[in-house]
Amino acid sequence: MDPDSVRDADRVPHGGSDDPDVLDFSANVNPRVPDGVREVYDAALDDATRYPNDAYPDYRAAAAEYVDCAPEQVVPTPGGLAGIRLAVGTRVGPGDSVLLPYPSFGEYAREVQLQGADPVFVPHDELLDADPWDHAVAVVCNPNNPTGDACDPGALREFAARCRDADTELLADEAFLGFTDHPSIAGTEGVVVARSLTKLFGLPGLRAGFLVATGDRLGDLQTARRAWNLGTPAAAVGAHSMTDDSFVESTRERVASERARMREALDERFDVHESDAPFLLLDVGDRDVAELVDAARERGVAVRDATTFRGLDAHVRVAVRTPAENDELLAVLGDV
Repeated sequence: MDPDSVRDADRVPHGGSDDPDVLDFSANVNPRVPDGVREVYDAALDDATRYPNDAYPDYRAAAAEYVDCAPEQVVPTPGGLAGIRLAVGTRVGPGDSVLLPYPSFGEYAREVQLQGADPVFVPHDELLDADPWDHAVAVVCNPNNPTGDACDPGALREFAARCRDADTELLADEAFLGFTDHPSIAGTEGVVVARSLTKLFGLPGLRAGFLVATGDRLGDLQTARRAWNLGTPAAAVGAHSMTDDSFVESTRERVASERARMREALDERFDVHESDAPFLLLDVGDRDVAELVDAARERGVAVRDATTFRGLDAHVRVAVRTPAENDELLAVLGDV
């Protein structure tokens, strides 16, 4: 991290509310968690009196099965964002350029700027057609946040091949890929994949994730990773969650069904972007975004002001939650 660049950087706004009286649609987190999570967490507390096994064999085995790669290619991290920082910090230096999509997750640009490097922005739906030459890294968010578009798997692999030819690393953030049936690109040469347990498994406070890499980059990440960087309860709950195939499948079905129902209802008042993710991006037209967000909150519902994303000036983003909760959102947005 470049010390001079840190002084010029800012924090990035995010969704999420800690108000228990507000129904939170501003953060894209599954409102349900796998069965048995509390029991696994409680049992792991007994082992938390000792340092964890820094090899994290059970966690890495579960992660490898989850994304279909080899266990030795998995690098545990305390959340997906920690993995992104590790990947950028071990590849990008002052004066480098990094190809980034927009609108997309604001932390990508922040991590690049913290390294003293320059973000080069490309429309998210044009990224896979962009020229990766002369960039240290190209970042893809799949599905993209906040639009919800998932990459065509064939086009993504073709772009990865072009990145390899250009000696440009492809960093694929797959935080929301588990909500789809698309294959992970984990284990592909020249690609670093970042995954998180935050979204699909509804555990943002646990801080568990991982990277997948190959070759020399795998060695770099393993060396630079902090020792014991994943707490014992997080590792235990993470391994348990990633092996719950029925939970993943039922979540995918619920989100797909509810997303379609919500999109149809919201399309009567807003221009709703098609999505493969557990959220929808709404163009509110001539309405004042801040006033809409405030009015919804007064009714007990938090929605995300999406004007904080580069390139958006009349948008809000809403998560897909349970059917009953989604009904409350639809009722509120039908009046504001």
